Amino acid sequence: MAAHDSDAPWLVLIHQIPPKPAYFRVKVWRRLQALGAVAIKNSVYVLPRSDQTREDFEWVLREIVRDGGEASLCEASFVDGLRDDQIEPLFNAARDADYGQIAEEARRVGALPHGPEIPEDQRAQGEADVARLSRRLADVIAIDFFGAPGREAAEGLLAGLETRMRSRGEGVASRQRVEDLRGRTWVTRKGIHVDRIASAWLIRRVVDPDARFKFVPAKGYRPERGELRFDMFEAEFTHEGDCCTFEVLVSRLGLDDRALVPIAEIVHDIDLKDSKFDRPETAGIDRLIAGMAMGHRDDESRLERGSAVFDDLYEYFSRKRA
Repeated sequence: MAAHDSDAPWLVLIHQIPPKPAYFRVKVWRRLQALGAVAIKNSVYVLPRSDQTREDFEWVLREIVRDGGEASLCEASFVDGLRDDQIEPLFNAARDADYGQIAEEARRVGALPHGPEIPEDQRAQGEADVARLSRRLADVIAIDFFGAPGREAAEGLLAGLETRMRSRGEGVASRQRVEDLRGRTWVTRKGIHVDRIASAWLIRRVVDPDARFKFVPAKGYRPERGELRFDMFEAEFTHEGDCCTFEVLVSRLGLDDRALVPIAEIVHDIDLKDSKFDRPETAGIDRLIAGMAMGHRDDESRLERGSAVFDDLYEYFSRKRA
């Protein structure tokens, strides 16, 4: 194993497991899945390097060796074939799949009858389902090392369900006065995509043309005085129920500009991937934003180019409706 002061960003576990008993291989696979490790080849798993992930991998290594297998733990950088900058998307894809399953289940639970008139056993089952999904979400967040985009949608859907269970009705968020939101620094997660780009564009368009934006890691950020967070964990503006952050901003700010309605529908379908509105423009905007994100890793560049897209989209829908 390499020295602990290495600059290598990854830990790699390489193992060889005897074919029998079959449950041993399944046991190891489940253990690695629970840690959030991703496979880059058969029997080769990766985690981002930290004291905690090292300890997690070392426990798995000991289990493998104790039960008759072989394993090695390495610190690594990828320089050829699979590169370092291609590893992070593998983690995000894995976590997005987890978040997608939670969101799908939350929508199923949310579609069931609710309210004071339903039988007590159905209400108890709904509460149990929400508690189970909340535990599952917490488990996935714990291994979401790079802030996968699907987190906000799953959190918003569950928050909406929890509000429904507490109030036996739909919670209604209070309106915000635009004047109270000016002169602030708006904070969101790094690696902005469609919902965060559109939300930032809307903030500058209708709230504060001089708004400052700050892009921070997905986990562990503590807001400073005068900051407002959006589309991130515990943000002042983020997903609520089945609404993306852009939709929440439009609602909470009381905006009645009809040109924003189709834009909100497009952003919703791209961000939540549920084809709720199924607008003909959505696929093209989705590809455009995806290509822009692939070509520009810097968030300021993404915001600048994305804002131009939404300026033109707004102009189109304004004139079309006129």
